[in-house]
Amino acid sequence: MKILITGASRGIGKAAADALTAAGHQVIGTSTRGGEGLIAADFADPAAAAACWAEAIRRVGRIDALVNNAGVFEGIADDALEAEWQATWARTMQINLQAAADLSRLAIAHFRDNGGGRIVNVASRAGYRGDSPQHWHYAASKGAMVAVTKTIARGYARENILAYAVTPGFTVTEMTEEYLASRGGEKILADIPLGRVASAAEVGETIRWLATEAPASATGSVIDVNGASYVR
Repeated sequence: MKILITGASRGIGKAAADALTAAGHQVIGTSTRGGEGLIAADFADPAAAAACWAEAIRRVGRIDALVNNAGVFEGIADDALEAEWQATWARTMQINLQAAADLSRLAIAHFRDNGGGRIVNVASRAGYRGDSPQHWHYAASKGAMVAVTKTIARGYARENILAYAVTPGFTVTEMTEEYLASRGGEKILADIPLGRVASAAEVGETIRWLATEAPASATGSVIDVNGASYVR
């Protein structure tokens, strides 16, 4: 299979790309700056999704699955200046939600011409349980991503277009290791019945399975990877 993964240079995206590549699939990845074979795509730019999709098609001709992983987790205080509050919400929604929706729309049109395909959206447990007072916008974007996933699943299953989501909790990546080791490690672990945070490889393996092997009848499913820190 030929699989487009956004945000594939590090963390969960890289782990998913590695798992898919090891399983024999062809991965087309993106990062903000590109390089090392990755497509350059800064999804803060509303035009980036269409440009990214066009470049991926140019490179491989056909895409069988899309993994929407790129995202940002940037806090904003509830008493911030109005302009800063608005700008942070707009940036988070553009990158985390709008770009994923734009890519999914393009993928659906492509899949219709090619007998079907799969979309995997990387959301977050925050989409269900909420997040900190500094991250209303992040939780909102991820909750909306779950809703988009379910809507695609319901709307396009008859055309063999399948949609799944994965909702990680706290995950060890390059961006979180320092936080775990210092400011919040003990508090985070106390909230996880498993006793440890998920690894990026665990989330990556879940994405690999959803993108390539999950049964069609499971379309619309959301898989939690959070060590039972939040159960539905």
